[in-house]
Amino acid sequence: MRVLFLHNNFPAQYRHVARKLGEEKENQVIFASHRAAEKIPGVVNVLYKPHREGSEKTHHYLRSTESAVINGQSLFKLCIDLKKKGFSPDIICAHSGWGPALYVKEVFPHARLLCYFEWYYHAFGSDADFLQDSNIGYDDAGRIRTKNMPLLMDLAHCDWGQVPTQFQAAQIPKVFHSKLSVLHDGVDTDFFKPDPDAPKKFGALDLSHADEILTYATRGMEPYRGFPEFMRAAALLLKERPNLHVVVVGQDRVAYGKKRPDGKGWGEAMVEELKPDRDRLHFTGLLPYADYVKVLQASTVQAYLTVPFVLSWSLIESLSSGALVVASDTAPVREVIRDGENGFLSDFFDHEALARRIAFVLDNHKDLQSVREAARNTVLETYSHQKLLPRQLQLIRDVAAGTLPPTEGSME
Repeated sequence: MRVLFLHNNFPAQYRHVARKLGEEKENQVIFASHRAAEKIPGVVNVLYKPHREGSEKTHHYLRSTESAVINGQSLFKLCIDLKKKGFSPDIICAHSGWGPALYVKEVFPHARLLCYFEWYYHAFGSDADFLQDSNIGYDDAGRIRTKNMPLLMDLAHCDWGQVPTQFQAAQIPKVFHSKLSVLHDGVDTDFFKPDPDAPKKFGALDLSHADEILTYATRGMEPYRGFPEFMRAAALLLKERPNLHVVVVGQDRVAYGKKRPDGKGWGEAMVEELKPDRDRLHFTGLLPYADYVKVLQASTVQAYLTVPFVLSWSLIESLSSGALVVASDTAPVREVIRDGENGFLSDFFDHEALARRIAFVLDNHKDLQSVREAARNTVLETYSHQKLLPRQLQLIRDVAAGTLPPTEGSME
C-alpha cells in the first residue's frame, strides 16, 4: 500500500499509524510536513513551505482561508513533483483545517482521501462564546463561520473522515455524519502508567521533600484551558496549605484564543496579580516526555480545565498515569470523566469551588486508590493506542480499498 500523510507538524496524530505502516516492507510511506525534527523508520519525510504568508489586506473573514489555500497550493506543487518521480498513493491521510488536502485530488484523482477533522467552528454554543468576556458580535459570528471554508471543502470531497471524540464530532453538521468515524488517537498506556515510586524530580526541579504536589500541564497558559481560574485556585491553596507545591508544565504563551491586549503572557500576569509564594510555585516550561510523565505519576492532584473545545491529550495521559484528576465540568471532559468515579468535576468559572474540590482530594488522596484505578481502566478500555491502533490501521486499509462505509462504520 502506498500512503501519503499530510500534516503541517510531523508526526502529530499520525505518529503511531505512520510508524506501524513504515515497519511493513510492502508499504511505501511518505509524510509531507513543514518540519520533521525526528525520523520514523520506513517513513520518507518531504518538507514544503508555503510560498508566502497570507496578506493583511485580505478581508479579515478570509485570512485563515487564504492561508489554507496557500498551504494547499504548496502541497499541490509537491504532489506534482512526487507524481513525476513515480509515486501515486493509494490513500492520502490529511489533517483538515490548514489546507494541505484542498487540491490533492486534482493531482491524484484515484487516491482515496481520509481526513482527520479536529474542530468545526461555531460562534455560539461551544468555545467562542463560553468565556465571560467573549462579547461575540455579528462581525465575529460571520468571521468564525467563514473559518470553516477549508474544512467544508475537505468534508465535501474526502472519501471518509475521522474525528477523535463524540463531542468534537457533534460540532460537525449532521449532513456529513454518514461519512465520519469517531476514533480517538489513543495514548501509549505502556509509557503513561502509574508508578508509586516515581521520583519527584522533573528536569532541574527536585520536590523529593514535598508532601503535596498540585500539577497542571498545558502547551500554553491561556483562558481556553482555564489557566486564570487554576491560578486563582492554586493561590488560595498555597495560602491555606503550607506543605503544598504547585507545578505548572508548559509555555507562557497562547496556543488557543486571544492574546492579552497588554502583550503579557498569562503566567506573568497571574503571578503579578496574585503574588503567590514563588518558593512553592514552579514553572518548568516544556519538559521532555521522560520528565513530563514523572510529573503525572508523582502528582497528588492533577488539574485540567477547558472550555468546550478540542480535548487535550494531557487529560487522557493523566488518567492513564493513574493521576487523581480534578477537571472542569464541561462537555468534552464529561465524555471521559464520571464525577467521583474516575476523577472529579468542578465548575469552570468558580475558582473557589475548584480550590475546595482540590483540597478535598488532597485531604483524602490516600483513600482514593479506587479512583486512580478507575481512571487507568478508563484509558485501557477506551483510549489505549494499543487497542485503538489496529482499528486506525483497519480504517486506513478499508478506505484505501474503497470499502465504504469502512469496518469502523459511520456515526449514523
